[in-house]
Amino acid sequence: MFDVDRFLLKIETQNPNPESDLDGYLTPIDTVNQSREIKLLIYIDQTNFSTPCLLKTIMWIIMNLDPEIDSFIKIWLTAITSMIFCHQIAARIPGGAARLLSILPIIYLFTILPTHLSSVLLGAPTMFYLVWLGNFKLLLFSFDIQGPLSSSSTPPLSLPHFVSIALLPIEMKETSSTKQITNPLLIYSKRKKAAAIFAIKCLILAAIVSSYKYRDFFHPYVILVLYILNVYLGEEIGLAISALPARAIPGLMEIEPQFKDPLLATSLQDFWGRRWNLPSSGILRPTVYRPIRRISERVLGKSWALSLAIVATFAVSGLMHQLLYYFLSRVRPTWEMTWFFVLHGFCVAAEVAAKKALAGRWRLHRMVSGPLTVAFVAVTAVWLFFSQIIRDGMERRAIDEYYVSFAATLKF
Repeated sequence: MFDVDRFLLKIETQNPNPESDLDGYLTPIDTVNQSREIKLLIYIDQTNFSTPCLLKTIMWIIMNLDPEIDSFIKIWLTAITSMIFCHQIAARIPGGAARLLSILPIIYLFTILPTHLSSVLLGAPTMFYLVWLGNFKLLLFSFDIQGPLSSSSTPPLSLPHFVSIALLPIEMKETSSTKQITNPLLIYSKRKKAAAIFAIKCLILAAIVSSYKYRDFFHPYVILVLYILNVYLGEEIGLAISALPARAIPGLMEIEPQFKDPLLATSLQDFWGRRWNLPSSGILRPTVYRPIRRISERVLGKSWALSLAIVATFAVSGLMHQLLYYFLSRVRPTWEMTWFFVLHGFCVAAEVAAKKALAGRWRLHRMVSGPLTVAFVAVTAVWLFFSQIIRDGMERRAIDEYYVSFAATLKF
């Protein structure tokens, strides 16, 4: 690593021409906080570097970030190797305690390895995919419960499909000839529309990230709205990009959508169950919701068992969010993030109970219920979900990384 302040001072005082050769300055000087390298990218963004000079500077930064990238590559190579073991060896062991014992080392690796990453853009998705989704899928696989990696799938999952489903935030389903769209014009039109919407969302995210340069002039409420939109768009775009390797694999499967326009939700049940981050809800159903509901029905009855299962599912989601945040920030948890999901669990349970009691006799118009739902999610997110993030300065750390990425991308 190098001292950014001294690096910039050398350029500005000893060599005021930014087009000159930087070889004399691109050498390690001091070990400093990696996040301070944002200063260099801001300098690059504000300076008229020629392409060779810019390339040399960017490449030097990448080389000095090598430990993080190297860890990232090693973690994912280890994860892929582990899934090959599960497909080729563990799958031959009968489901139950024996299979669980064979994959416990992998569950341990999936939990520990992502903690070696410190950057938000690399660490957060890796922790989500491995620590949460990957481990939950492996638990289902170990007991051969009907799940994404079930050995009873028909036809059996090929190795590429198995690895993709295990490691990526995707759900795949078989496509029957009766449901599949065969008209080339319709397929092209559908893909073109989806690509256009995706491009628009990317531009909006880029505009939000660019606007952070002027955040000192914004009203605090405006900044909070930008944070909410940033989380939504960043997560949706990140999950969509993560699914690209699976989309390149040939086969009779299609990928379920990961988001379904959550801003159009008409209820909390609709928002969390059918629209927001569907890979999470998809893995929580077989691992938490269904077992708890089935077991508690014998004691509590169907109505109370349903409510308990809903609240427990949201509580587990909150605990997993809290764990991932702790791994990323290494800050002592204050549990606001967990309480955000517990609160929504109780609200969803009450909403479901009210719908059953009313039996469709009365419901709010979607023009009323929609804005109320989104507003409730946003207000409670600011109150509980973002409180520790902002207090710990994690949002600024993420914004800095976003800015570095966009600055470098736009320059290229």
